[in-house]
Amino acid sequence: MKRVVALWLLGLFFMVAGLNHFLHPAPYLAMMPPYLPWPQSLNIISGAAEMAGGAGILVPQTRRLAGWGLVLLLVAVFPANLNVALHGWQGENIAPWILWARLPFQPLLMGLVYCVCIARSSKK
Repeated sequence: MKRVVALWLLGLFFMVAGLNHFLHPAPYLAMMPPYLPWPQSLNIISGAAEMAGGAGILVPQTRRLAGWGLVLLLVAVFPANLNVALHGWQGENIAPWILWARLPFQPLLMGLVYCVCIARSSKK
């Protein structure tokens, strides 16, 4: 039962977060390091990937693949979170300690996705 709740919470979290890339793109665009090309395209790709991954972990047949996709996505977007911690979030008035405190949540989220979607799926 706990796993089902975790799967649904993770799935909804990623689907809502992905949708937010389309509804409110400005904060995501402001996070991107300046060395990354095509920020609008990267925002769309990452939002779509979050939505697809969130939906994918709810389907047993695609759960493991979607889980790996989400782990890779979290690795890929980490530079944007680090960029915000180092340089602030343009247009947002957030205390620097909060921006740094966000960073450990990325590997924790990766671990949660791994435990709930990947490790458990391979033990069938």
